Amino acid sequence: MIRVAILGASGYSALELMKLLLRHPGAEITALTTRQTDAKPVSEVHPSLSGRLDLRLENLSPGQVAERADCVFCCLPHGASAAAVAELLPRGKKVIDLSADYRLNDAAEYEKWYGVKHSDPERMPTTVYGLPEIYRERIQSASLVANPGCYPTSAILALAPLLRAGAILPSDIIIDSKSGVSGAGREAKSHLHFPECNESVSAYGVGKHRHMPEIDQVLTDVADAEVRVVFTPHLIPMDRGILSTCYAAPTGEFNEGSLLGVLKEFYANEPFVRVSSALPATKHVSGTNFCDITVRSVRGRVVVIGAIDNLVKGASGAAVQNFNLMHGFDETTALL
Repeated sequence: MIRVAILGASGYSALELMKLLLRHPGAEITALTTRQTDAKPVSEVHPSLSGRLDLRLENLSPGQVAERADCVFCCLPHGASAAAVAELLPRGKKVIDLSADYRLNDAAEYEKWYGVKHSDPERMPTTVYGLPEIYRERIQSASLVANPGCYPTSAILALAPLLRAGAILPSDIIIDSKSGVSGAGREAKSHLHFPECNESVSAYGVGKHRHMPEIDQVLTDVADAEVRVVFTPHLIPMDRGILSTCYAAPTGEFNEGSLLGVLKEFYANEPFVRVSSALPATKHVSGTNFCDITVRSVRGRVVVIGAIDNLVKGASGAAVQNFNLMHGFDETTALL
């Protein structure tokens, strides 16, 4: 049995993570942390866990966490996560970081987009990016995995097969994404209040969203050529889900059938990617670890569409998928 701790256990991703781990036969949740000074029962913070998990959220140091756990999921904000990771790894713990602290390889790039100095820059270039469909073998032997962002997961999974096959140009890629409100986290923010976001759709972070360099980095690695996307996220008045519509230029003559074939071949043995000719919808993947993908030809352009649940495949489900790979469990354990 792997003893598991969750740092920053009060948020939506942490709640989803606890629900998944409670049905995992090889995991035992042994510590939950909060940066608040009063130790509250987890069922008080997350009422849906009442009668299912009898733990308190405690303000524990990384050293105290290390005494109670073998593997640690960091659900802390960027900046705070790196400080904890730097103390946990020397104590022999495996860490899955759900923050953005280790997703980028370059500290200067991180500081440019996140506006803070990284406290553990030496570890950034060697940290494994936790997208199993691309980096599975590296994840299996890793001690630290950087869980991908939710938007990047939907866009990278949609575009990676076509870039690797040389079917689309690495330049001139546009990604238009829509996300439910839970993607912004649980902290109260004025633009997320019901009267502000209900019955309204709005773009945000245009040209400066922090997930853009993450998408560039991974797709550049996949394509073996520089990729710089134009990424625009939108807030949709629904609880959860992401739909990403990606536009790219083909490298030659093509048709929908051949492009769909590239996607199907790339994901033929992947348990959580479903490729079909049907148009994806967030409702079809809600509450699951699946990513649904299809492709269309529109006036000489390639249009690839991907849908995920931002809290599962876009966060906690991917984290459990990485946990399974790191500890030798079947990859689908607790996820199907």
